[in-house]
Parts: sequence; structure tokens; C-alpha cells
Amino acid sequence: MAILHNRVSQKELKERLYQETEPRTTISFYQYFPIAEPEQFRNELYRNLEGLKVFGRIYVAHEGINAQISVPASNFEAFKTYLYTIEPLNGLRLNIAVDDDGKSFWVLKIKVREKIVADGIADETFNMSNKGRYVNAEQMNSLLNDPQTIVVDMRNHYEYEVGHFVKALEVPSDTFREQLPMAVDMLKDQKDKNIIMYCTGGIRCEKASAYMLHHGFTNVFHLEGGIINYAKQIKEQGLDSKFIGKNFVFDNRLGERITPEIISKCHQCGKPADTHTNCANDGCHLLFIQCEECQQKHEGCCSKECQDFIHLPEEERKELRKGIDKGRNIFNKSRARLRPRLGQMDE
Repeated sequence: MAILHNRVSQKELKERLYQETEPRTTISFYQYFPIAEPEQFRNELYRNLEGLKVFGRIYVAHEGINAQISVPASNFEAFKTYLYTIEPLNGLRLNIAVDDDGKSFWVLKIKVREKIVADGIADETFNMSNKGRYVNAEQMNSLLNDPQTIVVDMRNHYEYEVGHFVKALEVPSDTFREQLPMAVDMLKDQKDKNIIMYCTGGIRCEKASAYMLHHGFTNVFHLEGGIINYAKQIKEQGLDSKFIGKNFVFDNRLGERITPEIISKCHQCGKPADTHTNCANDGCHLLFIQCEECQQKHEGCCSKECQDFIHLPEEERKELRKGIDKGRNIFNKSRARLRPRLGQMDE
């Protein structure tokens, strides 16, 4: 059976999106549950969501589903009704974006993956059903006031850089699969303390909590719905925010502001800034922080090499880009790749 997918060009799809007059709601959700036939599940999902004009990225695997999507406002209730007809998803919490114009996605992509979040776990005795206890925003704030609590950020370093919880411990790695064993090693002498794991929407910290329990930790918690749900709850309940700065998100917005504080710096001039950008050179697409002044000065580029490149004739740029897999560099801000390129601006 042929895989169901979109056949219209990306350019045309973007144009269609910006011609839409109806507002869209940006939503993220995930659920760990067994899927016997991921390909079949994927195709059924595609048929139903395409009919509701849903855009976004969805990953399906034997272990569950992970989605970041946008839905036309008039179709939201129909979308929720359909989603809840899938028994393991019935009543599932949907994280609604807090700072959003609904223009983050312009096509629906549903992919079957080995796992919904790459974790590098090969231990067959690992069990996701044995996971840490959920905490809501009020409980999170209370636990953070306890000196016996250790809060662990299970996001990548570029996410932590622009915003994080007070007292949060950064696990210094570029990938989640590296972070899991690192977190166990970093906290191996504190197995009896309260350990709270958190991430953007809950999917990584939920798996991390199960991994910590698997390795002998006893008091493990994870923030329900991640930072997205925390931001919603503190606003609704009038609570103080223990999260400071911006919450990085993996769509065109690249961030949701939670509090006014700017805790990071422009990677080119060092001034306070927390706006991420992908290098304007399509053959680079390095993700880095750039202030407005540097954005104008360097034309959205990360290096002099890239700035020179974008002014070459289109045919020459196409020839030079041949063989470059730019896709792997979107959201790629590994320390190894970031510093040498940005260093060129100082020359």
C-alpha cells in the first residue's frame, strides 16, 4: 500500500498558509502506549487529520505517539473528538501554545520511527510503565522551595541557555540519548533526594524519570506537560513563575516567552539577547542566538563565509550546495559546530 502524504510543493503550501484568514491553534501532545502496527496506525491518522486541515509533525512508533501540530479554530473540537476516539488517547491533555500566531506549520507530516524520542536505551528490562510521579505547577513550586530537591533540565543546552527553572541542573550534552546516562552518573550519590525532571512538553522528562527509577533512584518526579503546561497553569492560577526566560520550541517561533528576563547573550556581540535564528545560508542553517543589531549587520548569517555566500548568484549557490544535507543542521547548535563558525566574525 502506498504511503499517504502531501504532493504539493513547500513553496505553494507556505503561500496557502499565509492566505488563510481563519486563526489556527498550535498544539503539542504525546502518549506512551503500545502500537502493534505503527504503519497502519499512521495511515489511519493521516486520513483523518488531513481531512481536518491539520498541519504539523507527528512521530509514531511501537512505543506511542509524539505530535506538534496546528488546527483551524473551527476544527478544534472535531479534532479533539476524533483524537479521543483512539482509546489510549481518550482524555489526553493537549498542550496549547501560549505565544503563537498559528503559522508554525504548513504541511502535515506523519512519520513512523523506531521510537518517538531517541533515547539510546538497549536494555530490554527497561519499562516505561514504571515512571516517576507527576507534579503540577503548584507542586513544582513547592518542591523547588525544599532544599532536598534537585531539579534536572532534560533539554539540550541551547534550550537551557534561553530559559530554565531556578536551581535547575543542566546536563551538558547535545542529545537526549547522551543525557540519560549522564544524569544517572551526576546524581549517583543523591539517590534518596527529591529528583524532578522537566522538559518542554513532558515527553523527554517522563522517559527520563522512568530511566532514573530503573537505575535505583527512589523519589523521582516529572513535570506534567512540561514547561508548556506549567506556563499555562501559573497564568490561570496566578502563581509565581519559577521558570525564568524563554521556552525554546521546535517550530518556526523558536521560543515562547514565559517571563520578561533575558538570561542569555548574542553569540556574535555578547549583548543580552534570547532570539534564536537559523543561519540565512541554506547550506548551513546553524542555530544560534542573534540580537537585532547583529541580525541587520550580518544579514541573519552566523559567519562571514555564510554572509558572502548568500550574495553569490543563485546558480553558483546551487552548485556549491550540491551534496549538502542541510536538514540535519536545522536546530543543530552542538557546541562543536557552534563556536568555530561564530568565531569567524571576530576575525
